[in-house]
Amino acid sequence: MNDKDRLKGTTTVGVTCKDGIVFATERRASMGNLIAHKVADKIFKLDDHIGATIAGSVSDAQKLMGYISAEVALYRLRNGIPMNVEAAATMTSNILHSSRFYPYYVQTLLGGVDEKGPALFSLDPTGGVIRDLMISTGSGSPVAYGVLEDRYNKEIDIEDGIELVIRAIKAAMERDTYSGNGIKIATVTKEEGFKILPDEEVEKKIKELS
Repeated sequence: MNDKDRLKGTTTVGVTCKDGIVFATERRASMGNLIAHKVADKIFKLDDHIGATIAGSVSDAQKLMGYISAEVALYRLRNGIPMNVEAAATMTSNILHSSRFYPYYVQTLLGGVDEKGPALFSLDPTGGVIRDLMISTGSGSPVAYGVLEDRYNKEIDIEDGIELVIRAIKAAMERDTYSGNGIKIATVTKEEGFKILPDEEVEKKIKELS
């Protein structure tokens, strides 16, 4: 598998809602044409108010997420306050850019809620960082974007956001061979912080939308 292929095999989605952020991924981990794992976790908690998703090399993603989580925790410990979302995205961008000659083969969505409100960022393997309202990465992203562009608006709340990301990931799973084996969803709100939805709740919502 070449480096270009390692960046393709998954679908992740993040959307900004008026009351928080919703992340979603499918759960398939592939090695070329082989489905290596059917329960891969691609959503990570970085702090109580920040989450992230990954698409790309599993080992690189795990190392990067561990690195970022440690830096965010150290910031809270040293300063007595949590790192804001934009600062976490900038720090991640610096980490990726400093490794650009030996890059982490990942695409990352990073988002959360702080005193400025919800914020969502996309980061590429060399440290490019872009803020947007709704983002998808991975091989299924063209299909997911079709759903997002059609249905997203800035006034949706978390519940509407959950419905939207389910529709986007489901559409990608129907057309992308590298995406499948269920959907994982996480939300970040001011009231509840980072929360991964139970699998049973996600399955119930999927059935309601079928």
